[in-house]
Amino acid sequence: MSALTEFGRFSEPALLILVSLAEGPKHGYAMQDDIAVLTGDRPGPGTLYGAIRRLEEQGFIQPLPEREGDRRKPYQLTDDGRAALQAELARIRAVATTGLRRLALS
Repeated sequence: MSALTEFGRFSEPALLILVSLAEGPKHGYAMQDDIAVLTGDRPGPGTLYGAIRRLEEQGFIQPLPEREGDRRKPYQLTDDGRAALQAELARIRAVATTGLRRLALS
């Protein structure tokens, strides 16, 4: 399994997409709305769909079957995506914990 840090400048959008999908399947527009609520910033379509494509290529997310008459394509986390998200959140927690502890000492 690869890590989200391998996504380079797209690692933050990829992380936010995985966090959004951890709640359940969503299509792109719903992910944009959810990410805007989480961060106060709505990702543009190029950033969002570029990260979705890379996440799908890595096997972290997968599309669900499209419903007849609905142009939106919902995605869901895969088991590998859930594991990558857990690993990245644990890494972020460790960095945050260390940073906050060091700030308290200064």
